[in-house]
Amino acid sequence: MTAIAISAPGGPEVLQPVERPVPQPGPGEVLIRVAAAGVNRPDVLQRMGHYPPPPGASDLPGLEVAGTVVAVGPGGDPELLGQAMCALVAGGGYAEYCVAPIGSCLPVPKGFSMAEAAALPETLFTVWHNLFERAWVRDGETVLVHGGTSGIGTTAIGLCKLFDIQIIVTCGSAEKCDAARALGADLAIDYSTEDYVEAVKAFTGGKGVHAVLDMVGGDYLPRNLACLADDGRHVTIAFQRGMKVELNIAEVMLRRLTLTGSTLRARDVDFKAALADEIHRTVWPRLIEGAWKPAMDQSFPLAEAAAAHARMQAGEHVGKIVLLV
Repeated sequence: MTAIAISAPGGPEVLQPVERPVPQPGPGEVLIRVAAAGVNRPDVLQRMGHYPPPPGASDLPGLEVAGTVVAVGPGGDPELLGQAMCALVAGGGYAEYCVAPIGSCLPVPKGFSMAEAAALPETLFTVWHNLFERAWVRDGETVLVHGGTSGIGTTAIGLCKLFDIQIIVTCGSAEKCDAARALGADLAIDYSTEDYVEAVKAFTGGKGVHAVLDMVGGDYLPRNLACLADDGRHVTIAFQRGMKVELNIAEVMLRRLTLTGSTLRARDVDFKAALADEIHRTVWPRLIEGAWKPAMDQSFPLAEAAAAHARMQAGEHVGKIVLLV
């Protein structure tokens, strides 16, 4: 099969087409003939040498795919053969074939293209777990999410609209703020011209938000805490501005704040299967009825993975970037 490998840590140009044997599914796995694969920030970090795959995972980038099941592992259900699935994987998505754990597979929702289905698993699993399970967000609350036009940000907007949660996002330009509002954000703050802390306080009448989903880290953390209401929850999923911060622990104590965070890729298959089951029960019915689709940016042929990475690094995209196989 043709796959896209990382020839050495570096820029987008190190993504090179290679020929690899078609992987074989083991117990509890299926083989998917890939129609589309999502491109995500962790793929960029892996390519740069900053995010190695977990033990046992493919060295090929790609954390989400959509396609057709063409083989099942020993003891697998033969009725899965021929089914259209999207899947969360720990690596290997940038290829014509990809092995996926059965528990991390979900049926392509009715009315979704393969590209749209491939844009679901990574950001949907991430946002659902961190915003709804770790931050315990519920209907009627207000959240702040940074990177409003990223895959994470646009997915968060979509899920918040599905479940009656007010969402504030930050973006890097007026144009991106317009795009976020068009997708359903209740407030979009241009961080290049506005103080987002003051904007959040003004919008909430000084009360603050119930939760923050942060992928920035560094000096954003104390500012994020200033945006939180008492008993607020802060969830970190990345640290683009640094992993070390200084904070006033007395503020955390006096205001009963919760600070948590997570990574998804290295979690075990049982955890991901449980997460997939919950998403299938709670979110999939809304997708099937047409209540939400992921915001799609651009699609690139598999051979042009370098161009897809270059677009993501340029920060010009709004929504998901997908490779077509």
